[in-house]
Amino acid sequence: MATTDIGIDLGTASILVYVKGKGVVLKEPSVVAINRDTNKIMAIGEEARLMIGRTPGNIVAIRPLRQGVISDYTVTEKMLKYFVQKSVGKSFFGRKPRISICIPSGATEVEKKAVEDAAYNAGARDVFIIEEPVAAAIGAGIDISKPCGNMIVDIGGGTSDIAVISLGGTVVSSSIKVAGDDFDDAIVRHVRKKHNLLIGERTAEDIKIQIGTVTSRPGGASMEIKGRNLVTGLPKTVTVTSEETQEALAEVANQIVDAVCSVLEGTPPELAADIAERGIVLTGGGALVQGLEELIESKTGINTMTADDPLTVVATGTGKYIEFLGGNEKSGRDE
Repeated sequence: MATTDIGIDLGTASILVYVKGKGVVLKEPSVVAINRDTNKIMAIGEEARLMIGRTPGNIVAIRPLRQGVISDYTVTEKMLKYFVQKSVGKSFFGRKPRISICIPSGATEVEKKAVEDAAYNAGARDVFIIEEPVAAAIGAGIDISKPCGNMIVDIGGGTSDIAVISLGGTVVSSSIKVAGDDFDDAIVRHVRKKHNLLIGERTAEDIKIQIGTVTSRPGGASMEIKGRNLVTGLPKTVTVTSEETQEALAEVANQIVDAVCSVLEGTPPELAADIAERGIVLTGGGALVQGLEELIESKTGINTMTADDPLTVVATGTGKYIEFLGGNEKSGRDE
């Protein structure tokens, strides 16, 4: 019987599932809505995301992954099982799939083990753990088996992973817990401070996507947002401009740029020469923030580009990782 190979990008903000031969078949937010009274799961994925900030007291919408790490094991396991079944159908249990899952490059052995166990309990036959930057490189179409340096900056929801990859492995890497969610938090803080307006994380994300920028934007842009006035306690509408978002996002963006520079400083000279020639590749949802390419390029002096479809490259690379291994390596668990 043929085995299904599945790659899972287990992200803080969203989970993507790649099925061999079909590509990315599922992309949903990693959010679970739970009824506190009965401890039952009410909704998973997009349906649960719509409930964030809008639930009655007994129902809570939670993210079981925080900064790329499992913070609620039981819920993560149920969520994984749900997404795997949704991707390949419930009939797969006769022939359990091989699952490769990516994790941040800074994850500890305990965190790796938690992810591995969750995947086995979700119905995997074999589990392969792959570091996020390596998955991003494979997904971006880079031949990582060659002896030349490639620099990947993967900006997700909870972590930013920066790595120099050569000969199929990571030479220098850094994983910082500063990423897309921090951009959202910075916008929430800025709007509260400047406009006395309290907004939720979904509104903050909309601002980031539509007018967010980390460099000066010609012509500028603005959008109307609604929230709660902190002075009167009543709903209020204000206009936010892209210049304001630049101010709000500067600190977070600079932390990512500093991490990129520190990885470059620790890179062996031959590989640094390769990177100067080949450039830096950005992946992950955070790479879509306007002006990030230009900011990194101006600070490092190295040509920086964003991968095609940066949101799905990690999932694609995770799925193709099994093929990269040749499918003949075993996972850490003995049969």
